[in-house]
Amino acid sequence: MLHYPFWSAAMFMAALACVPAVIFAVECITGSLRPARKRAPGEQEAGKREVALAVLVPAHDEEDGLAATLASIGRQLQAGDRLVVVADNCTDRTAAIAQQAGAEVVERHDATRRGKGYALSAGIAHLSAAPPPVVIIVDADCTLAPHALDRLAEAAATSGGPIQGRYLMQAPVLGKLDLAVSEFAFTVKNHVRPLGLSRLGLPCQLTGSGMAFPWAVLAKADLANGHLVEDMKLGLDLARQGSAPRFCRDAVILSQFPQTRRGLDSQRRRWEGGHLAIIGTAVGSFRNVRLVLQRAYVAMVLDVLVPPLTLLVLVLAMVWAACAVVALSGSGLLPLTLATVNVALLCAATLAAWQAHGQRALPARALGRLPVYVVRKMASYPGALLGRRPTDWVRTDRKS
Repeated sequence: MLHYPFWSAAMFMAALACVPAVIFAVECITGSLRPARKRAPGEQEAGKREVALAVLVPAHDEEDGLAATLASIGRQLQAGDRLVVVADNCTDRTAAIAQQAGAEVVERHDATRRGKGYALSAGIAHLSAAPPPVVIIVDADCTLAPHALDRLAEAAATSGGPIQGRYLMQAPVLGKLDLAVSEFAFTVKNHVRPLGLSRLGLPCQLTGSGMAFPWAVLAKADLANGHLVEDMKLGLDLARQGSAPRFCRDAVILSQFPQTRRGLDSQRRRWEGGHLAIIGTAVGSFRNVRLVLQRAYVAMVLDVLVPPLTLLVLVLAMVWAACAVVALSGSGLLPLTLATVNVALLCAATLAAWQAHGQRALPARALGRLPVYVVRKMASYPGALLGRRPTDWVRTDRKS
């Protein structure tokens, strides 16, 4: 029989893992319900927008796809709108392509202060000479669904706070399980969970592209940083100031995953490493009692505690295995019972999200190959988490 300290440790791990499991389940199940369709804030007929805007596009060596992105944006601009591209530390034709598309171009060269946050700060400085009512940030590798700018701008102007559109990434090649699972996980993170939070009347995280801000809100933000998840950091910073972001599912922004394993792995390391780094910062902020009393900020920090989906699966599986060892030793079933509940919540929430929103990304025929993917992914985590994390803004390799 194991001694009491082992039972206590297992119980502590199961109880700690319960936090992200419950949050994930509540968000996903709520986001997977199908209530009667209502008109969303910012949703209006084409051509009715009365709010002028500026679209800010940070770009680092994006000559391959930038023209398509700017054309997509240009089709939705109205008289009085502006399009600004920040060519940040570029060594290709990014600036020239932006100029050819009719954009205002800000070229920035700084070998030490590198990152998307610094590019955004340079863009805001450029706009400050004649501030627009609303600024919308779109990544240089995205395309916009019809009326996305209208809906984002109207929602930001109406709410007076930041708005996050439905930013989705799609797998460019059918048949690749890694890409299909990544697309589903991204859908859960950027659509299902924010939708669940929205239905609960709670704010969501900023996710990097398709973000709209009233000028008064964005002008006071601390953008000049090289954080790997500068969008998540910005959302938390704004929530601390009383301007928590809200979700607008009807403004859709699309991008594509890289086709190469190198590009996909590099992208995943940046996102996951940045997310894990910000968890500690967010939890540590609760030393400030004032923040603990802000409902919107607390909700966002709790949401941050949910790690990326495959890492959540790994954590809950490891906790369950440890609790099973304790149970088999005869030390008690309570830790294993709680760990099993956590796994059941994860499975139920993931299934609900898949049935409601994920079958296009991850068809039923691909589910049989999931165990192989999960095992391979779990084997890759020790190196990814313990290895050196990227610190610079590196363009994702999207070439096939």
